[in-house]
Amino acid sequence: MDCCEEMLLSPFSLKQHEKQKLMTQRLKKLTRHHYKNCSAYQRIMDALGVQMKHLQSLETIPFLPVSLFKQMELVSVGQEQLVKIMTSSGTSGQKLSKICLDKITAINQQKALVKIVSDFTGQARMPMLIIDTPDVMANRNSFSARGAGILGFSLFGSEKTWALKSDMSLDMPAISHFLQKHRGKRVLIFGFTFIIWQHFYKQLLQINQKIDLSSGILIHGGGWKKLISAAVSPEYFSAALQRQCGIAHNHDYYGMVEQTGTIFMQCEYGHLHASVFSDIIIRNPIDFSVCRHGEPGIIQVLSVIPVSYPGHALLTEDRGVILGFDDCPCGRYGKYFSVIGRVENAELRGCSDTYAEQF
Repeated sequence: MDCCEEMLLSPFSLKQHEKQKLMTQRLKKLTRHHYKNCSAYQRIMDALGVQMKHLQSLETIPFLPVSLFKQMELVSVGQEQLVKIMTSSGTSGQKLSKICLDKITAINQQKALVKIVSDFTGQARMPMLIIDTPDVMANRNSFSARGAGILGFSLFGSEKTWALKSDMSLDMPAISHFLQKHRGKRVLIFGFTFIIWQHFYKQLLQINQKIDLSSGILIHGGGWKKLISAAVSPEYFSAALQRQCGIAHNHDYYGMVEQTGTIFMQCEYGHLHASVFSDIIIRNPIDFSVCRHGEPGIIQVLSVIPVSYPGHALLTEDRGVILGFDDCPCGRYGKYFSVIGRVENAELRGCSDTYAEQF
């Protein structure tokens, strides 16, 4: 398939009604593509009685449960076209999602991620402190969700420093060198939420070490289930890091390996935003009808990017609520929303949540 029109746009430049028209055209095209080229997807669509002529809006695009990628390999291109395999995070004994990427899908994932994140951080690359261990990047051809996240955000780093050793203890000499070399400069800090809390903040607290990252922008995601169960709210997380490290600017994000690239970034008002490359629908857990804005339900995610696998419309295992569209005080167009937890009895699957289980 050819590159989609959305890839040429600024990420939050279209009002919702304009974006819906463009996305509907693209998702109809993707649905036909996957129906034609993925036999498993075709069988599912036939079993559901899906008729292409009835796909007239985003809400009518058929979705797959995200857990299906743990049960079968879904591919819509020839094996010879695949360039990378990504797997989800998982606890011991869990099956992992397997996502097969061709060149165009991998390139568009990267382009979308760069456009979305740059809207929050600016175009310039910054010295980058990664709150993780380099061991997670061992295999460049087959990435876990954690490795894929680090690789993706490394695009924004001009010089990368790892804050943790192989045993997940603080690498204070490396951190100190980073701080001295880039004192007063704008820097990027990236990590997964639980890992930042458990292995960075708590260890700094334990050794009574305050560091100056006041010029830094922190981007983090995942792992809230374990933290909230320990009475660590997003507000407490932010305040604690500001006290210990001086970090005043931090952005959470919502995303998954099944739709890499089209992440939902949190603005300065605490809202998660859908870009022109993606959208969300909130569905009633009883009959999967579309919820009204302000009514909580199951999050369905849509993406214009997946060509090599049928991941363009997925029902997640997360609960959320749409707060509004086109009128966030931050000025970004499109829907904005919040995630309010996991669907009851859903498996842990986030990069930080699954890692957190051992604690």
